[in-house]
Amino acid sequence: MLETNSEEQPETNAQVLTVEQAIANLQHEDLSLRYYAAWWLGKFRVRDPAAVDALIAALEDEAHRIALGGYPLRRNAARALGKLGDQRAVPGLIRCLDCSDYYVREAAAQSLEMLGNPAAVPALIQLLEGGVAAAQQVPGRPHLAQPYEAVLEALGSLQARVAVPLIQPFLDHPIARVKYAALRAMYQLTEDDTYGQRLVQALEEGDMKLRRVVLLDLGAIGYLPAAESIAQCSVENSFKLIALKGLLEHGIEEVKLRSAVARGPLFVDPRSSHLPDTAIQVMNLMDSLL
Repeated sequence: MLETNSEEQPETNAQVLTVEQAIANLQHEDLSLRYYAAWWLGKFRVRDPAAVDALIAALEDEAHRIALGGYPLRRNAARALGKLGDQRAVPGLIRCLDCSDYYVREAAAQSLEMLGNPAAVPALIQLLEGGVAAAQQVPGRPHLAQPYEAVLEALGSLQARVAVPLIQPFLDHPIARVKYAALRAMYQLTEDDTYGQRLVQALEEGDMKLRRVVLLDLGAIGYLPAAESIAQCSVENSFKLIALKGLLEHGIEEVKLRSAVARGPLFVDPRSSHLPDTAIQVMNLMDSLL
């Protein structure tokens, strides 16, 4: 089995499962069934407590290990737990940040971001140890020493302002995706428009793959001034729509928060007059791309 960061399930195991079967398969002697079961539970958002418990246990699995040292079952379990939203997974995912498998660490960082628990911040910060000087390609492997992109994005989403001095040097990292993740995090942590504008400028740089990355970053931070640039970017409309949807969701959440502070909880109709003009503009841009 090749070392991979793919989330695809083995074709030979593409079967319909029940929740009970999937949970049982996480203990099956057939390692491919374990791998598929972890993917399946995450894919279908199975939030049964027994499923969560089984996936947390799978984070410690030693049986499913490949020749290059990776832990495929741990990876799928870590990815699944982020999707299930159960805070009981946080301690196990934090321990996974010390795993020897780069892709387990990456999946754990991504899932900890999804779970939104600030308890993960100290462990995530540790992965930035050594700064940019340590953020080098691992000889003979297709990745850097740490999953910096996932770590930076997680620290930004978790509002880890204490990490700002550690994140700043990554703004000049030679790998574009890492630099974009640092810009994204710095905007989230400082709300400095400079970082949002630098991401907008990046839409005119690099190849299409990098432009897709920037679009998703802009959507994730809800940077409304980017709306027109997103709509005009030279990428597929599907990526533009995902980014614009992120902008719109952030705009609506801001209105809800302001309304709750001013008058108590208020339901906001997405097309009501409560929305700012920028949010209306985003919806019009989305309509034009459909």
